[in-house]
Amino acid sequence: MRYYLIVGEASGDLHASHLMKALKKADKSAAFRYFGGDLMAAEGGTLVRHYKDTAYMGFVTVLTHLPAIFKNMALCKSDIQQWHPDVVILVDYPGFNLSIAKFVHQQRLAKVFYYISPKIWAWKEHRIKNIKRDVDELFSILPFEVPFYEQKHGYPIHYVGNPTADEVAEFQKDYNETFLQFCQRNNLSGKPIIALLAGSRQTEIRDNLPRMMKAIGEYPDYQFVLACAPSVDDAFYQTLVAGSELRMVHGDTYALLSHATAALVTSGTATLETALFGVPQVVCYALRMGRLYGFLRRFLLKVKYVSLVNLIADKEVVPELVLETFTIERMLRELRQILPGNKGREVMLDGYAAMRRKIGETGAPDQAARQMVECMEKYKLGE
Repeated sequence: MRYYLIVGEASGDLHASHLMKALKKADKSAAFRYFGGDLMAAEGGTLVRHYKDTAYMGFVTVLTHLPAIFKNMALCKSDIQQWHPDVVILVDYPGFNLSIAKFVHQQRLAKVFYYISPKIWAWKEHRIKNIKRDVDELFSILPFEVPFYEQKHGYPIHYVGNPTADEVAEFQKDYNETFLQFCQRNNLSGKPIIALLAGSRQTEIRDNLPRMMKAIGEYPDYQFVLACAPSVDDAFYQTLVAGSELRMVHGDTYALLSHATAALVTSGTATLETALFGVPQVVCYALRMGRLYGFLRRFLLKVKYVSLVNLIADKEVVPELVLETFTIERMLRELRQILPGNKGREVMLDGYAAMRRKIGETGAPDQAARQMVECMEKYKLGE
């Protein structure tokens, strides 16, 4: 079968690449074409547009890049029409992907599958109408989405497990580098590491990293190491870290987390990855005009938490410093609580264990691929 995949950021590239690998096992005739990234390209098929050229986040950023967004959308629609896929697989990235889903459904070009649901349970819940109308099958990676979709909205979905758990387990199985070897390879000192994961987009990094870096001088017994996002040029980071003691690693986030004592993490998939590596963390998320967004958040956001760790656990396992609550003083206080010798560290690690049990067993990409192929076979039989 012919699979057309669309992702919009680094985490989507990672998840989609594992799904492609699993689809090749479940469907020996699988052929791929996609808006994606380097990891997907390594699995074969044809890369039409790299996510680096399509990833825009935030109202102002989107507004200033509307011509490029419309151009990419027109290219995607035209390319789908010309390639005639059996199924279009959308991976998160709702602003773009839901528009593509509507087009594909209206034109009856292919079946539409969604892998990694839009976070409509957090905000823009009205999008459920679009999903019910335009998406043939939704494959969820978060356990709390099942009652949200099925019980609240009467829309059956497939829960396949969380691919991040697979990705972390796969890395840990083969990784055997010692702390000393990691430090030598990355030109680091021998001090314990506090990792900074400041986001995957320039806007996130610009808003969060400078504030995170305020912790550096407060903990002289630790070295602070930044995990650089693969989609961001080194020159951009240099404009933010020049003159500081912050060290950087590139394309090595999982190795960094394997050796980190604690972390400051911008909300997103990185919060779950950090938890699965057993690294205590403080979630930090700032935006320009944070006070205004904080005020609006009370009316727009539908959930109590922003981090995946707390959402899955359904309680506060990790502290969330978001928008107007992200102050230097509170960041330092929360970080101190999770360093070795402090009670908050063990409490958080216990919370991680409970969260991990809720996720379930590994094998999410294989489970998703099997179910996708089974669904397509049923559609072809007219069931």
